Amino acid sequence: MRNTLHAALALAAAATLSPAAYAQNTMEQQYSSWPSYDGDDLELKVDDAGTHFTLWSPSAEGAEVLIYSSDRNTAAEDTLIMKRAERGTWRVSVPEKLYGKFYTFAVTVDGKRLAETPGVWAKATGTNGMRAAIIDLDSTDPEGWNNDRGPKLANITDAVIYEMHHRDFSIDPSSGIVHKGKFLALTEPGTSSPLGAKTGIEHLKELGITHVHILPSYDYNSVDEANLQTNGYNWGYDPFNYNTPEGSYSTDPANPKARISEMKQMVKALHDAGIGVVMDVVYNHTANNDDSNFSLTAPGYYYRHRADGSYSDASGCGNETASERQQMRDFIVNSVKYWADEYHIDGFRFDLMAIHDIETMNEVAAELKKINPSIFVYGEGWTAGDSPLPVERRALKENVDKMNGISVFSDDLRDAVKGHYSNAADRGFATGKPGNEETVKIGIVASTAHPQVDYSKGNNSKFAYAGAPTEIINYVSCHDDLTLTDKLAKSMPGSSEAERQRAARLAQTIVFTSQGTPFMFAGEEVFRDKKGVHNSYKSPDSINAIDWTLKTKNADQFAYYKGLIALRKAHPAFRMTTADEIARNIVFDKVSAPNVISYSIRNNANGDAWREIKLVFNGSDEAYTTKIPKGKWIIVARDGNINPDGMGTFEGGKISVEPTSALILARE
Repeated sequence: MRNTLHAALALAAAATLSPAAYAQNTMEQQYSSWPSYDGDDLELKVDDAGTHFTLWSPSAEGAEVLIYSSDRNTAAEDTLIMKRAERGTWRVSVPEKLYGKFYTFAVTVDGKRLAETPGVWAKATGTNGMRAAIIDLDSTDPEGWNNDRGPKLANITDAVIYEMHHRDFSIDPSSGIVHKGKFLALTEPGTSSPLGAKTGIEHLKELGITHVHILPSYDYNSVDEANLQTNGYNWGYDPFNYNTPEGSYSTDPANPKARISEMKQMVKALHDAGIGVVMDVVYNHTANNDDSNFSLTAPGYYYRHRADGSYSDASGCGNETASERQQMRDFIVNSVKYWADEYHIDGFRFDLMAIHDIETMNEVAAELKKINPSIFVYGEGWTAGDSPLPVERRALKENVDKMNGISVFSDDLRDAVKGHYSNAADRGFATGKPGNEETVKIGIVASTAHPQVDYSKGNNSKFAYAGAPTEIINYVSCHDDLTLTDKLAKSMPGSSEAERQRAARLAQTIVFTSQGTPFMFAGEEVFRDKKGVHNSYKSPDSINAIDWTLKTKNADQFAYYKGLIALRKAHPAFRMTTADEIARNIVFDKVSAPNVISYSIRNNANGDAWREIKLVFNGSDEAYTTKIPKGKWIIVARDGNINPDGMGTFEGGKISVEPTSALILARE
């Protein structure tokens, strides 16, 4: 079998199709004819019979394994010639257990020996992931690992997700953490800022979140693990080795066991604190094109291409993977299963999920649920560019109801509440811009059908695309774009910090009381900013690090967030699981004033102890007076303050809702 674009173009001269179209058609037919292999022995297995290497490379004319004594800067001490085997694989075995050794593969395609690669299934690597390591994975398990379990959830709507980057969270001197920027930062008990505020894992427990969403923690390409003193920083959306942890987050990148053991220690510490771990995964593209581990084992196969043979680029990062091809689909499914099984990961967030096909995502969710019924999967229901994958097959937010057990981010609520993400100056509902009321309502009902919500007036979506609130993740900011603090500063020029904090409280009150699952960005609870940098993916610590003295300075802000989370966790009315429940129990009031939304959650919704909850959101700069039915109401939130246990009572009648604030009342 030949695998070059040049061969296809040569044949195209005699074809009726254009050369480019013929080449693309020929490539697709060729890839679809390749056998796939789903055995559990890719690419390394060690047992009592020795060490066994298996590589999937159907187009190769030859393949070999190079054995090394160290992770870099040494010559190979042995070369093992692989033999062609079943279903596109190559195999070779030795009778010894080669623990402590390193290895790479090298394949020959079209007469050319390609560069060495650790393969696509390396589960342990040395510095910068250039060589795979042969280790006993059981030896990396921390004490008590066999009994380690994450939190059990009946539904994803019971989760409160906190998105953080390892380095942001702990690198600042004010964190009081010893292992700054490392996996182990989240294992340290009793840490605090110089002003005495809790930091690290103690902060997470105090805040009350249920799950930490960690930005990419697999081995990524952009940070030089051999020169960490250069203060390299990246979010990690440039995958290199998908199935081994990032070395820069370990205390010793050259030690293959260190990164694995320390990541497991982090997971266990969070689990012991009652907190689940969500892993950000980026299967939609790779950091490199022709030099990626995919390309160096099965050139061309793992990617989609344009008609001219160039890489398609729906990721905006130079390429996009082809999840619809069986071996790539199997890779994605088995990779997340590996992380869930070996590292006890509790959930997965898929970057640019719509680059993947619906069938693959459904298989991902189904297989993960077999491992742990509490695992959940969510992702970005969009692409960064066009793709050859037909729209109807993409895992888009508009197609979420075709997916089972998968959720998507609500850009509807995000942009309507704070203003459009792409325009720093644009205001939203919470910052005084009228006209967003109906889109905020779409967010409140989690993009499900509701008799009082007019989707024709929606800013982003024109139909109820979610079949249930379990399919929606609500948020107003994340690692991408401006932090909420910076967005408010840009869109509210001349405002005081106190005014911007009020707007943040209103915005997050909408998020945390809406149906669906709430998601927040680390540090927002202390009013963290990134100095106005909207794309800080490789900015220095001076931009990205959380200053933990802000927790003391903005103690009232932290207390409000903590109260919001406690309110949501205590009351299932905010966590309904079906569209029918929402349509039956949420009733919107008629409001003529701009930038005001008023509604009730009735009927002891979802088994709540409160018979009715009244919520009024006032995003205008004027007080709004509303009339509440007579009865004994508990005041839960008012004028920028919140207490889930109540701040007094109200007997009904007229009540003022202050500018840029939420009123929450409840009655039993």
